[in-house]
Amino acid sequence: MSKTRIIVDGEFCGGEISPALFGSFVEHMGRVVYSGIYEPEHLLADQDGFRTDVLKKVNEMGVSAIRYPGGNFVSNYNWLDGVGPRNQRPRKREVAWKSIETNQFGTDEFMHWISHTGAEPIFAVNLGTKGVENALSLLEYMNLPTGTFYSDLRAKNGHPKPYGVRKWCLGNEMDGIWQIGHKTAEEYGRLAAQTAHAMKALDDSIELIACGSSSTSMHTYTDWERIVLEDTYEFVDYIALHQYYGNQEYGSADFLAQSLDMDNYIETVAGICRTVKSKKRGRKDIKISIDEWGVWEIPGDDVAQSVSSRDWQVAPAFSEQIYTMEDALLFSSMLMSMMRHADVVKIACQSLLTNISAAIMTERGGTSWVQPIFYPFLYMSRYGRGRILEQRVYGDCYESRFGQASVIDAVLMVNEEAGECISFLVNRTDQIQNVEISCQQLPLCRVLEHIQLSHPNLKQTNQIDHRAVKPVNAGKFTLSGNIIKGTVEPFSWNMVRVAVDKRGE
Repeated sequence: MSKTRIIVDGEFCGGEISPALFGSFVEHMGRVVYSGIYEPEHLLADQDGFRTDVLKKVNEMGVSAIRYPGGNFVSNYNWLDGVGPRNQRPRKREVAWKSIETNQFGTDEFMHWISHTGAEPIFAVNLGTKGVENALSLLEYMNLPTGTFYSDLRAKNGHPKPYGVRKWCLGNEMDGIWQIGHKTAEEYGRLAAQTAHAMKALDDSIELIACGSSSTSMHTYTDWERIVLEDTYEFVDYIALHQYYGNQEYGSADFLAQSLDMDNYIETVAGICRTVKSKKRGRKDIKISIDEWGVWEIPGDDVAQSVSSRDWQVAPAFSEQIYTMEDALLFSSMLMSMMRHADVVKIACQSLLTNISAAIMTERGGTSWVQPIFYPFLYMSRYGRGRILEQRVYGDCYESRFGQASVIDAVLMVNEEAGECISFLVNRTDQIQNVEISCQQLPLCRVLEHIQLSHPNLKQTNQIDHRAVKPVNAGKFTLSGNIIKGTVEPFSWNMVRVAVDKRGE
């Protein structure tokens, strides 16, 4: 049995974890909205058509922010189609996902739905087929007091008080040839700068997110970020990263090492942000929003084929990936990577909330259940708060396509308000591992709990037995002085919480 030794010091901390790091994403895509969060005919729907069983799971999951309405969907969406009396809203052909959009769920419905979750809304504007005027009209509708046309329209629709949405995405994946209204970096940078300038002139309290690369595999990656930020630096607050990982066919070792690519992605873009700041002689630090991320197994060509080959339908079921225990491990490491970079990553939206690459699955007219990825997100959202502890990891490694990967992936933090030191650990191997965590300058008191997610079958899902993969209170860690010791099961995700004396005695 090999051992990994991790050393941290309470005097050496990194960034403060932003609550918005634990966000999710709702797009008008497949069954995410219709029969996902909204199904008026369902027995468990409330008077507004919201599925209460799903709302309960969203609240349990601890989602802190939700991006809406897209995604590829937003690039050909006119927000005005989704407000006002439902019987007057147009049915339209939605070209991104080849579906019929009924517009029975729109801006006001989303804001009402999200109010049941306590999550912060993050809105995207259409910079594909629309532009400055459409973004300004939506911003006025959402945030401005009554007295002008679009704010009065909001009041007419039953919402006199402004919603006060603070975070806004300037389009979606505009670097992608698949995107309706796809643009070059120069074209997008200019439009984003014009839109951002106008939006902040209308409401200077908002924060704006410029589109970055859709993944590290894009041929324009790094050039896109540099060009866009040189145009938009004065007006935006974040650059967006999107990343999905598949490649399960390469085997568990390489599959789980892909979080190293996530580390490199974040660090590369953070470096570009610093370079542009220096070139601009600026004082503002551009932060990172990873507002689409997740594990994806279905090849992009297969998704495109399934979309193009079907007839136009309302909320067609497609790309409803069923996650395995193995997927949950990479999912956890991706979120841990974002937490390690909490100094620059301030927003992250797991994609998507229901049915497509989702933590929560639903059946039309039936039950709902959670996938294995639900549980690590729940615990990291609930307990992953405070300041990141800088760490040194000494232990076995293995070679992967992404470089040397440590057998134990780790991130640690101290939550001074709660009086806790929290460790999240992923065992990337098929062997039990000993872990020893030396916490210097931290007055540790006692182990509070050790939660573990694992299963003997890495390909196990929750599709048939909805409780097949679930966390347990393992209790395999102890405290001796300032050293936390324990074992982690093969291919497992773990959380270890240890009380810290707030008085420092």
